[in-house]
Amino acid sequence: MNPSEQPRIFCISTYEKGQAFLEECAALGCRVVLLTVDKLRNANWPKSILEDFHAMPDGLTLEQVTNAVTYVARSKRFDRLVALDEFDMETVAHLREHMRIPGMGRTLTAHFRDKLVMREQAQQAGALVPDFTRVLVHSELREWMQRVPAPWVLKPRSEASAIGIKKMHSPDDVWRALEQLGDRQSFYLLERFVPGDIFHVDSITSEGQVVFTSVSGYGKPPMQVMHEGGVFTTRILDRGSDETRQLTAINAQLMPAMGMVRGVNHAEYIRGREDGRFYFLEAAARVGGAFIADVVELATGVNLWREWARIEVANLRGESYRAPEPHALYAGSVLCLAKTADPDTAMFNAPEIVLRLKKHHHAGLIVRSGDPGRVRALLEDYAQRFAHEYLATAPVPDKPTA
Repeated sequence: MNPSEQPRIFCISTYEKGQAFLEECAALGCRVVLLTVDKLRNANWPKSILEDFHAMPDGLTLEQVTNAVTYVARSKRFDRLVALDEFDMETVAHLREHMRIPGMGRTLTAHFRDKLVMREQAQQAGALVPDFTRVLVHSELREWMQRVPAPWVLKPRSEASAIGIKKMHSPDDVWRALEQLGDRQSFYLLERFVPGDIFHVDSITSEGQVVFTSVSGYGKPPMQVMHEGGVFTTRILDRGSDETRQLTAINAQLMPAMGMVRGVNHAEYIRGREDGRFYFLEAAARVGGAFIADVVELATGVNLWREWARIEVANLRGESYRAPEPHALYAGSVLCLAKTADPDTAMFNAPEIVLRLKKHHHAGLIVRSGDPGRVRALLEDYAQRFAHEYLATAPVPDKPTA
């Protein structure tokens, strides 16, 4: 292909992730440019396949990032802009609108970034959602607390995972928290706390239709692990189970209804302990973190990062995307914060172990089997042993860390 005919994709990531996306875009004949932050200048980026690489200081304003990107665009035409990390999605949505480049704009991006907006959208689409309210008009908030029984959770509207979420047991707890937030309180929502088991659905959408789905269940809820400490586990559920069938159907209807046209989604649902029904918690237009993509790939053979790249390039070229045929294996992961920088997991030697996770001050494994029961049994055993051998605790961050 003539280089002048090769499409160019500009990617932004302020976290170290998405290397497979970059590599797949290049393998498909695209020119790839990456913008990251100075502290990740020497991270494990596939620089040999990049046409250009830029690093910017941390903490730039949106206007400064816009100036930097549009300066580069004076000499290079960009056909697509992609945010590899959740926290860059709003910046990229703004840039798409400013530079008039196709893709999700700011309003649609809010459906998958702003927890208040996404709840409204999911509810309008017919999904069950825990009772919630905006934090804005105090009389409205007071009435809501009188009507909806505690406990509640106060959630930042635009963070990820369980960062910044706090459990509230009384109106006094809420008013004290809001006073501390001051002018930031409108950037939160208040939601009824629903106890139950939490699941995540990782899916691929192409032209408004969900074409691949992987349904998994967490061990302890991520919020509990983050706030109380403990070992994180997740596993792909038996594909013949009621949970898998119900969540596959809910997700297939909900993602397009929320405005997803093409790309990948990581959505979370909770099965209420009291009524056994599935409630929507949140959805992101990105690949799931915490090595979830590795678990999905080892079980199904589907690399969500690479498929996301294939969808973007197919659309850019006016071609049809075809999802791969998945394998029918099962996998799960066990992961925890560790007391030592590089914990040795050699004592764990089951033949089902297929990956030993490498992350500073973390211990982690991924197991795989044709039997979902075997995966579950291994994770339950390993979670207890990890807690004894490795587990460290740390304060819950107010903001995400790279």
